Amino acid sequence: MGAPESESNGIGTMIEVMDEPKSAPMPAAAREPLRRVGPPPPGELPALLLEHATKRFVVGRKKKSVIAVNDVSMSIRRGEIYGILGANGSGKSTLIRLISTLLTLDGGRVEVFGHDVVREEMAVKQLINRVSVDAAFFKKLSPHENLSYAARLYGMDARKARAQVIAILARLGIGPKRLDRPVEQMSRGMQQKVAIARALLTSPTVLLLDEPTTGLDPRSKLDVQTFIEEVRDIHDATIVLTTHDLAEAERLCDRIALINDGRVVAEGTPDELKALVAREHGGEPTLENVFMTFTGRSLDDDVDEDKEDDDE
Repeated sequence: MGAPESESNGIGTMIEVMDEPKSAPMPAAAREPLRRVGPPPPGELPALLLEHATKRFVVGRKKKSVIAVNDVSMSIRRGEIYGILGANGSGKSTLIRLISTLLTLDGGRVEVFGHDVVREEMAVKQLINRVSVDAAFFKKLSPHENLSYAARLYGMDARKARAQVIAILARLGIGPKRLDRPVEQMSRGMQQKVAIARALLTSPTVLLLDEPTTGLDPRSKLDVQTFIEEVRDIHDATIVLTTHDLAEAERLCDRIALINDGRVVAEGTPDELKALVAREHGGEPTLENVFMTFTGRSLDDDVDEDKEDDDE
């Protein structure tokens, strides 16, 4: 079972109507890309389905069991940008690793276009790719060499891969002069752009982005955000995005799930979540208030708690 055929979004398609000639045809109105906001309606295969997903870790000298992902369920449509917000340690990155088959489930199930991540791991890997905040490279090699190596691992044609590598890097602001510079000589932001370019080589149907713009300067962050929207609109990709940037989440995400202590505590569109906080809690309709209401902490509190944990 593969990913279903893409729906037509009407972009760039001309419909010829046989009729009496008109003296002055009206110009066609610009159309927005087709936006599908979940959950999927009955009969539509979810791009990503989680049912009661659970993951435990044994930590510390006393071998204490900690639940990192606790009974999480979500259903995501093809073409959605689905955001996951939560404090550090809330389970966001663990959830991404479960979906990408880097970790095994202790309970529940996860499916990518109907493929079970446990029973059909190889089929799932052909549909997904992942970008993490700590992407690894061969630091002595250039971006072009790193991506060409990845293309060979993916079994891509070398000539086609080279052209695609150059085009993707150029779109992300990495010009020809930087193609052959060792990655270790590039800034943190540039390295993250290379990681995103590498993930896009295979034109994944589901793209998992774990804080992809962390450490980027404002211009680079804007470039990456725009590119994420293009990937969704042009390639009909489903994107799961974890982020601490509330403005980024509001701009990019069709729906957002808030995770606290491994559980989903709220889910909806940004407007739905803001309206809920204003209506039921009397707060200002902002995503920051949504975050504070459902997690009990602000972004600053999140940083302070992490420091305390590190000190312990």
